[in-house]
Amino acid sequence: MQTLSDTITLNNGYPIPRLGLGVFQIPKQTTAEVVKNAIVTGYRTIDTAAIYDNEVETGLGIQQGLQATSLTRQDLFVTSKLWNDHLSYDETIAAANDSLKRLSLDYLDLYLIHWPGDNAFKDAWLALEDLYAAGKIKAIGVSNFQIHHLTYLLSFAKVLPVINQIELHRKLSQVPLREFCAANNIKIQAWAPLMQGQLLTNPVVLTIAAKYHKSAAQVILRWAIQQDILLNVKSVQLTRMTVNRDIFDFELSSTDMTQLNALNENKRVGPDPDTFNFQ
Repeated sequence: MQTLSDTITLNNGYPIPRLGLGVFQIPKQTTAEVVKNAIVTGYRTIDTAAIYDNEVETGLGIQQGLQATSLTRQDLFVTSKLWNDHLSYDETIAAANDSLKRLSLDYLDLYLIHWPGDNAFKDAWLALEDLYAAGKIKAIGVSNFQIHHLTYLLSFAKVLPVINQIELHRKLSQVPLREFCAANNIKIQAWAPLMQGQLLTNPVVLTIAAKYHKSAAQVILRWAIQQDILLNVKSVQLTRMTVNRDIFDFELSSTDMTQLNALNENKRVGPDPDTFNFQ
């Protein structure tokens, strides 16, 4: 049986836990406490970004979480992201160093290009490759990249992205993109897997949840786990963190998985990567 501490191996051999805490839109004043609670509760992946404006507080929560447990920095997997507004090579290096400083960390486990923009990410990716070679980042990847963005990236990249972090939930299956990533040994990590709460009252989800004596959230997250989709879930409440964590003691049947797959409507709650405006 899988556990919260189980990992998936990325294409560079580096392990990442399946389920993590995302700190998007968590207020600064509560971020440190939320991150500390997550670590104490058993979460080992913490996902932030420069644009979230809470890297300092995330770093503080990491230190508090380590102090409250017997863990070391090496037990955690910390991700941040580059806000790629046509950044040059040098600007990307500086941005990564700034994130490390704000987080009070010597290295990042994963650093992602947050958005592809209008394919203006070549210089940024070359900088990430050099940061990776220098050991400041243990793995590099992208976020919100479509197939055509990845095709361009793969045309010049010397280091393969390990992850594409995308909006993915039961109303947005992203099957062609997932298949492309699988064919190129790029793992998928879902953001907004609960569709910002919109799926928690879905009748199909609730019926399946009742069958397993689980919550709607647990069923939705379990659907992803069974397909080796990595997850970051935002939660500020300790009780909800615990509920989201307890998804490794049951398995959805193939019939239930088929029913959940059928919910897809290609519907987004976040921006479309092809039309996203940095301004």
